[in-house]
Amino acid sequence: MDGQARASVPVEMLAYLGAKVGDAVAGFGQFTLFCLTAARWFFTGSNKWARVNLLFPQFYQIGTRSIVVMMVVGAFVGMVLAVETYDQFAAIGQEMRLGGVIMVSVVKQIGPVLAAVMLAGRIGGSVSAELGTMRVTEQLDALRVMGADPIAYLVVPRVVACVLMIPILTGVSDLLGIYGGYLVTVKGFGVNADGYWEFARRFVGAYDVMTGLVKSIFFGLAIGLISCYKGFYCRSGAAGVGRAATDAFVTSFIAIIVSNFFLAKVFKDLYPILFGYGSTTAFSG
Repeated sequence: MDGQARASVPVEMLAYLGAKVGDAVAGFGQFTLFCLTAARWFFTGSNKWARVNLLFPQFYQIGTRSIVVMMVVGAFVGMVLAVETYDQFAAIGQEMRLGGVIMVSVVKQIGPVLAAVMLAGRIGGSVSAELGTMRVTEQLDALRVMGADPIAYLVVPRVVACVLMIPILTGVSDLLGIYGGYLVTVKGFGVNADGYWEFARRFVGAYDVMTGLVKSIFFGLAIGLISCYKGFYCRSGAAGVGRAATDAFVTSFIAIIVSNFFLAKVFKDLYPILFGYGSTTAFSG
């Protein structure tokens, strides 16, 4: 009997793993269908979702109410970068070049990623909780009974608002990050302001700015779709709504980090194709 019990353990583990894999595949298929449905309504149902009473409240919730948070995050990111890197650059007499390092770090990488992560926590949790509550209270079913598709009226406006507003918020965060780095480097450490801005201008170009903003568009799309999906298919009860909000943030965070790697690789490979080799570095010129 003991031998049979020990032999059944691997079988039970395999069955458990198989069930988990099956659930993951089914969930991915459901999410794909959800995204395709949202895309179909976006391209064919603008008369349903492109309304002032649907879009403008989302612009306010996602954009206007997030400005202060993004300003604070951006400013302190720039200041922390200046504090952490000044000693290393000053040791080799290159402290004026901090302007280029801080600006390219904020504009291309740290700014868009941290802005997206902050917005995933604030917006993602709010959107998923709102839609989850509507699902639990059967408001989504009521919309279907009235002949209205909830994805067209509830999901698409929120996704569009995320895609449009997050790049703007990222730009605000970048500007405050650059100014925060300037305050610490120039006003705090006494670096020459003209040299700081000269190396910033030399090191950061329009392509770098465009890279960060395009990244933020993809991040916004991921946050919008994932948050709406988690709320749309949350489990019943208050615990289900809370779990959906948590899952929305965690999944959005993972999507941001993973997509940032691939987007960075794509934009890095595109640069020599579009502009040729020999891009500037912090120590060039």
